[in-house]
Amino acid sequence: MKLPISWLKDFIDIDGLTVEDIARKLTLAGLEVDEILYAGLPMPTYGAGEKHEFKTNGIGWDREKLVVAEIREVKAHPNADKLTLLDLFDGQQEQVVLTGAPNIFHLKGAGKLPKPIKVAYAKEGATIYDGHADGLVLTTLKRAKIRGVDSYSMVCSEKELGITEEHEGIILLDDDAPVGMPLVDYIGDAVLDISILPNMARNAM
Repeated sequence: MKLPISWLKDFIDIDGLTVEDIARKLTLAGLEVDEILYAGLPMPTYGAGEKHEFKTNGIGWDREKLVVAEIREVKAHPNADKLTLLDLFDGQQEQVVLTGAPNIFHLKGAGKLPKPIKVAYAKEGATIYDGHADGLVLTTLKRAKIRGVDSYSMVCSEKELGITEEHEGIILLDDDAPVGMPLVDYIGDAVLDISILPNMARNAM
């Protein structure tokens, strides 16, 4: 069973507890936690010789480099029909971001959007998963030229953030997502993978 920490918060008060504290309490209560998947929340750190109590996977999102942003216009790429250039605001400054995301391609050339689209934005130097690689392969965004246009940042899919394996389009956030907010504060989560063990049967004497 997959149990997101964000879901737990809707039902019980877990303020002040780390993800590992919660996993430990559930395990002691009989719900054995097999693994903790981090999707944005800080990964635990261990000193030399310290034991990893739970199997962990995922990445923490850099608060400065992964933020909520808004797309204000989707323009054509001058040298590639399947790519677009986004006029994007990251809460601090305007950016031009190259993407091939199919779920916003229909907006290419439509002019200024009447309602900006809120997205997950990774700045230059951000560490994310490579959306085009098999499996989960970490990569750090570096400046490059793609078809003659500078590329140094990106709008992210769920796979690139380690949320799911989905990479067919970028994440579209709610309209009220605060531009510039660290992404971890808006959608960061951890998911507990829990084994559901059958109760021990006892024969009546």
